[in-house]
Amino acid sequence: MIEIPDDLHPACLPIAWLLGRWEGAGLGDYPTIEAFRFGQEVEFSYVPDKPFLSYRSRSWILDEDGNLVKPAARETGYWRPQQDDEIEVLLTHPTGFVEIYIGQTEPARVELATRGVLKTETAKDYRTGHRLYGLVDGALMYVYEMSAMGHELQPHLSAELKRVTGATEARD
Repeated sequence: MIEIPDDLHPACLPIAWLLGRWEGAGLGDYPTIEAFRFGQEVEFSYVPDKPFLSYRSRSWILDEDGNLVKPAARETGYWRPQQDDEIEVLLTHPTGFVEIYIGQTEPARVELATRGVLKTETAKDYRTGHRLYGLVDGALMYVYEMSAMGHELQPHLSAELKRVTGATEARD
């Protein structure tokens, strides 16, 4: 069941299924690194009557037994639904880049592709990203593809996250 807060801006209704805190694990791989397992926490929250969701993601490298080894990627941003089921997503990374994604929403599904990437002088080579999020049997599933370090767009991350808190706890 999807919870919709009374004070959620109407523009956010198509992505209200994302609200809450999600936790789980996934797999990562890319030609420039060794394959790895990671744990992740993702939080989607809202500001009453504002047309966006706030987003925060934290992840950790896991060992073979599922124990935390070290912190990994972090990202924060905003998901901004638009007319005609379009969405704009702005993400900031502490590794020195900012992404702007444009995409489409469908019931319990969001597909995004980068419109632009801005990097600092010290950031690694990262060119484009493609993300697909979906609600499958109550779990938040996603895949993330990227082109970076001289490689074409290809799979990098996938994860399955379970909802830990719902929309009522997701108010900023």
